[in-house]
Amino acid sequence: MPSTHLCLNVQLVFSTKDRVPNINDEIIADAHAYIGGVCRTLGAIPLQVGGVADHVHILLGIKATHSVANLVQEIKKHSNSWLQERVPGFSWQEGYGAFSVSPERVKGVIKYIQNQEEHHKAMTFEEERIMLLKLAGLDFDPDKLD
Repeated sequence: MPSTHLCLNVQLVFSTKDRVPNINDEIIADAHAYIGGVCRTLGAIPLQVGGVADHVHILLGIKATHSVANLVQEIKKHSNSWLQERVPGFSWQEGYGAFSVSPERVKGVIKYIQNQEEHHKAMTFEEERIMLLKLAGLDFDPDKLD
């Protein structure tokens, strides 16, 4: 094949340290916009960034040359610095979830991320995390989730 064609979409999910709900209403929209800008700077395409006070969801289009682990590390590093200027002591939790998203599911995942506030009226972050792990078919021990 003379050319290369890629469609690589990934949903990233990570939380604030100890799940402290410190991304308050005053900065949450700016924080999500900043995270989207970091993603663009790294060469990824932020399709949607959203979340609530204690965690973030990022739907990204990535390149073949991207490493998910490196992207997450850089996104966390740069957004952590930005957030610490606004929320003293802010920090992201170690670890993250990364889930592949097929093209036909992109619109649904975008809508899901846009409706995070509504989702979390009925579901905790822990319940959401377990749901995402199950949907991805990943084995995990619920007693060992941090």
